[in-house]
Amino acid sequence: MSAHSHTHDSHPGATAWDEHARAALTRAGYRSGAARLAVVDLLARQDCCLSAREIADRLREQGSSVGLASVYRALEVLDELGLLGRLDSGEGTVRYEPAYPNGHHHHHLVCDHCGCVTPFEDDGLEAAIYSLAKQLDYEVAGHDVVLRGSCPDCRLAQKR
Repeated sequence: MSAHSHTHDSHPGATAWDEHARAALTRAGYRSGAARLAVVDLLARQDCCLSAREIADRLREQGSSVGLASVYRALEVLDELGLLGRLDSGEGTVRYEPAYPNGHHHHHLVCDHCGCVTPFEDDGLEAAIYSLAKQLDYEVAGHDVVLRGSCPDCRLAQKR
């Protein structure tokens, strides 16, 4: 299953998350290991989630010698510290992205056929979630919305 992700080297909030993650690692007593920092730097530049394998592949493409096992260890630490959001994109694949300290987030569309993950934001959806929480007298600390279906490319291929 292939997956598509979007990358921006100047993602808004990238520097803030990078600095936040580094500070959290230091406060938790972790030394600044090269593999962990390489994963932090890479994730800070993403605008959507990546699997551990995709992270390792991109690091290798950038000339890094960080292996998959080191990527998994770095992701485990970052996840334990609450620095990552996780998305189960199906077939046992977990993807990771920065969890911003200011709560900024997006949601995901996942293609059930090719695994393509597309981020989206919707102010109306956010308003509906908080309206429902108020109606139910429920304090929502966070939420994840994942819509599954067929991406435009797979729908087009199915019509052929």
